[in-house]
Amino acid sequence: MTLKWLGVLALAGLVLVSFWGCTRTPGQAEDPVPRETTPVVDENSTVNQNAALDPRLIEAQNRFGFQLLTQLQPQAPTENLVISPLSISMALSMTQSGAAGDTLGAMQKTLNLEGMEVAAVNNAIATQIAALEAADSSSQLTLANSLWARDGGISLNPEFVQAAESSYQAEARVLDFNNPSALKTINDWVSKATAGKISSILDQINSNDVLFLINAVYFKGAWETPFEPEMTTEEPFSLPDGTSANRALMSRSGDFFYTETGDFQAVRLPYGNGRLGMVVLLPKAGKTATVQSQLTADTWKQWNQQLSKRPGTLKLPKFKLEYSSDLNDPLAALGMEIAFDPERADFGRLSEAQTFISEVKHKTFIEVNEAGTEAAGSTSVGISVTSMPIEPPQPFEMVVNRPFFLVIEDQVSSSILFLGWVMNPTP
Repeated sequence: MTLKWLGVLALAGLVLVSFWGCTRTPGQAEDPVPRETTPVVDENSTVNQNAALDPRLIEAQNRFGFQLLTQLQPQAPTENLVISPLSISMALSMTQSGAAGDTLGAMQKTLNLEGMEVAAVNNAIATQIAALEAADSSSQLTLANSLWARDGGISLNPEFVQAAESSYQAEARVLDFNNPSALKTINDWVSKATAGKISSILDQINSNDVLFLINAVYFKGAWETPFEPEMTTEEPFSLPDGTSANRALMSRSGDFFYTETGDFQAVRLPYGNGRLGMVVLLPKAGKTATVQSQLTADTWKQWNQQLSKRPGTLKLPKFKLEYSSDLNDPLAALGMEIAFDPERADFGRLSEAQTFISEVKHKTFIEVNEAGTEAAGSTSVGISVTSMPIEPPQPFEMVVNRPFFLVIEDQVSSSILFLGWVMNPTP
């Protein structure tokens, strides 16, 4: 009998887009969600696991993620900051299905989707959802979307609801927002979609709230090669304020996909079948600001391509963190200001009523540790090569004992699920 420990990463990302209505359309239907148009998803068209992912969508989402990170970083430069570009861009792409005129143009520019028709974006996202959820049967990755409309509020256009339900597999619901149970109903959906990692997204429902669009991304995976719990030790971790504190560092030796420059070390840790993985980038001492100034979607792609197999030893903190942010100002700074303007916003494809985005909220949860599945005994993983190269690469040592950058990604499509900075890896 043997004992095998699996390193487990649990992540959850959540985005809420809240709409306020400025006026009420005369003679509108009592039910704001037109049920008669609710479609059956056509797996031969919009949802096809075997279809190729559109590289334009992936590039746009990743570029948007790094641009948003640049906007958020100065707000709290010494605090943990981890976002889900996939979750945020998906929620906003669903929202842009209801935008028109200059508002649509501004959202397309902000999301780097200029040149892609709305229908093409929706079809590409439908394919992306199917492909990512089927990426690794040994890991759990789910993407969920929902629409929550005020009973007696604005009447949603059938085409908008159909796009949300078919391409985004969104659950469309009508609620009496004046009933206290509505708040619990929405937050219960959030908790279920994130396996309880994010218990709520709403603190209250305002009288002007007419529609909520919510996206949730949840991922839980086991390391392809586990960390052994007995190798975890308490070691000093340098904090951004110049002090240090003991943190639990997991340790493993073997072959890794690794690269190093004069500014940083980077290593990739795969999960399950190897398609999904986490890349940890550790700036060298005194180089954090330099790396932050260089981080873009283009440089990340370049650095990621430099990873190659090399023996070494890695020490990585185990940690748990939560992050929450209002995204109105950062999104406005990226070009979406018109969407938040009650006078200028044009969501004519969402509803005939005058509406605007009142709030975009984002929450994430991440936990990295070496806990996992027990079978019996103890297993150590040894890695060997069948033939030794003439000039073997020298073993490296990477001790993640200061602030670091991480990305959770799908190696096949290059979709980034999560990215951000861990400044203080508290347990």
